[in-house]
Amino acid sequence: MSKKTLNAENLATLGAERLAQLLIEVSTGSADIKRRLRLELSHNLGPQELGRDVRKRLVTLRRSQSTIGWRKRKAFVKDLQTQSEMIIQRIAPDDAALGFDLLWQFIELAPAVHTRTDDKTGDISDMFHAALTAIGPIAERALLDPKSLGDRVWDAVSDSGFGEFDGIIAVLAKPLGPTGFAQLKTRVDAYEAEPLAQPDMDHEALAFLRALRSETGNYHAEQKARLIRAIRQDIAEAEGDTDTLIAQYSPAALRHPATAAEIARLLMAQGRNEDALTRLQSAPPDGPDDGMDDWDSAYIDCLLALDRADDAQSFRWESFLNTLNKDALRAHLALLPDFDDVEAEDRARQHAQTFHDMGRALQFLTDWPDAPGLSQLVQDRVLDLLGTPNQARVDAAETLRLRYPLSAVLVWRSLIADILNSGDRLSYAQAADHLAECASMDAEIESYAGQPDHAAFLTALQAHHGQKALFWKQVAKV
Repeated sequence: MSKKTLNAENLATLGAERLAQLLIEVSTGSADIKRRLRLELSHNLGPQELGRDVRKRLVTLRRSQSTIGWRKRKAFVKDLQTQSEMIIQRIAPDDAALGFDLLWQFIELAPAVHTRTDDKTGDISDMFHAALTAIGPIAERALLDPKSLGDRVWDAVSDSGFGEFDGIIAVLAKPLGPTGFAQLKTRVDAYEAEPLAQPDMDHEALAFLRALRSETGNYHAEQKARLIRAIRQDIAEAEGDTDTLIAQYSPAALRHPATAAEIARLLMAQGRNEDALTRLQSAPPDGPDDGMDDWDSAYIDCLLALDRADDAQSFRWESFLNTLNKDALRAHLALLPDFDDVEAEDRARQHAQTFHDMGRALQFLTDWPDAPGLSQLVQDRVLDLLGTPNQARVDAAETLRLRYPLSAVLVWRSLIADILNSGDRLSYAQAADHLAECASMDAEIESYAGQPDHAAFLTALQAHHGQKALFWKQVAKV
């Protein structure tokens, strides 16, 4: 390796004095680098000194109210990341109690941060979630007073408007222990016993909407009840008290297949497999969009836990027939004898060709994968493409484009039609991209098999949507 390569080993040969001069030079005009260097100097003086600097910065970040635009966003996120890393990696290993207190203060920044900057990419939310996850092990080492921790957790979860402390009860289950959980339950019970506070006057528009929904008298009471129920569920789950957890659900919620699946898995984890099966059987799904995949998976696991392997195998096939769940099919095929699995796979592919849900059929044949079958599905049921989920069509077109260009074009055309027919102006650029893909495939298609060729399709598009100037402007840009 060249001695001029920028790595730690080569830079160390410059010597401390020269490196210090270079850092001063590089940090000139960069507030971010200067801030990081000061933190490193503070760390040399011990965790308490570094902690004071971090706390001061967190206070500044919390008090700031200016909106963070896209130009400043990267530096802002980097600043947050630096504070988090200093707490978790530098302060907490030497002083767990201080690290816990500072990381808690960092998590409390979330509402202020989210109101100041856009988080479409989710990186800011991920950063706060990572901090929440890290606080558990730090709290264990900090040897905190469980009762005081219970009070602190209550204060957080009862006023977590942005969900910044969602999951904190499970994360801190060990340091809370029986004493901390007892204190937390006491606080919940006391809050439940309090008379309903008179809310601040609603905005007129909100009051009007609630009046329309007949919520005027009950809205704040229901809001309080939901909070109490959610916290008690979190406590019960963290303590492994499944019966208390179940008791917090309303009868309607218990009838929901996804909830039944979640509860069944908790019961199975405790070896209560018959109870789990009863829960699942009391809340069967009505269709694929009713949490069927989660329910089916839990039901199969429950049958296996009860040593009903044959029933589980039969149900895997039934599950596939109802949902085109590829995981259920793979598990079913894996247990069949040689040659039987080939015949069963052929039946599965044929079933997908006529499945009532076109979106699921597209996704299954794309993911399996079965490109020839996918192409056949598209050409046989081209009208069924309209209105199917966009992502399933985008994935299908990408799978088809190299070997089956006509089928890919038919999928793209359906996407274009849906966008233009709906008048979704925000998606016009995407429709223009799809149209460009169709044009690029035209030379590779020898026969359109009774479908309009690209020129005819373009003419029809102009006839039906010629007035959509914004779309054609996007087409001109591609």
